[in-house]
Amino acid sequence: MNKSLNTSEAPLAHPRTPALQLPPGSCDAHCHLFGPFDRYPLPDDRSFTPALAPETALRTWHDRFGFARAVIVQSQGHGFDHRPLLDALRGGKGRYKGVALVRPIDSDAQIAEFDSAGVCGARFNFLAHLGGRPDLARIRDVVARIKPFGWHVAIHVAGNDIVEYAPFIQSLEVPVVIDHMARPDLASGPDGAAIMALRRLMDGGRVWVKLSGTDRLSKTGAPFHDTLPIARSLAVHAPQRVLWGSDWPHVNLHGPMPDDGDLTDLIAEIVPDEGQRRLLLVDNPIEFFGFE
Repeated sequence: MNKSLNTSEAPLAHPRTPALQLPPGSCDAHCHLFGPFDRYPLPDDRSFTPALAPETALRTWHDRFGFARAVIVQSQGHGFDHRPLLDALRGGKGRYKGVALVRPIDSDAQIAEFDSAGVCGARFNFLAHLGGRPDLARIRDVVARIKPFGWHVAIHVAGNDIVEYAPFIQSLEVPVVIDHMARPDLASGPDGAAIMALRRLMDGGRVWVKLSGTDRLSKTGAPFHDTLPIARSLAVHAPQRVLWGSDWPHVNLHGPMPDDGDLTDLIAEIVPDEGQRRLLLVDNPIEFFGFE
């Protein structure tokens, strides 16, 4: 194991129960799994070392909070070893959908196996610390491979880079979701270049945005109220094009480990209207990810 890598802290073992009562069928649209490491060893070429965060731990707090569904996103921590994801999808009996890391070298049979297990999307990192600038031709190749399966593309991009890549994103002929609100600089506000680019993409009808990563974006810390202006602006602009995710177990953080009770209660402040919260947490995930 490469000990020079960034090592993530473990998520809180006992997050506080949120005050918000979630609507039945609520979905956490962005979370990750790591381990058990005796069964799923970490690859030597990983970009960071995650703490133990198995499906049993995810299910425990989801059950307590009231999340009936979740989208598990393959992370660079396990690299291209998708066994933890696929085993969770198969064991979840429809509770989970998955997002994979797909390469052009992956066979059609492998993509079909992912699909049959419950994978519905492919994720691409546009961040330097997770692999550098994207190979757009490679992404187009993968998109052509996954399009027949009806999958979406998840894009992890930060700040004003969304402005640069907006034409490329708009040109993709599959549904797209932008993770973590494109990780904008909060100082730029709701009318900054990055958020304006997101709004234009959402207006095109094929791009959705995850109202996630508030703990990563916040400069003031819990309860992360400085993220509200931007998150609210996106939710108001296109209430049928937003999703919410916890980003559990919060790897690669540079601050205190967040309490998932705080993050869940923030939903009510981002989307105060009960009907629109149902869109965010229930109806939109059913439409975008294909939950039954």
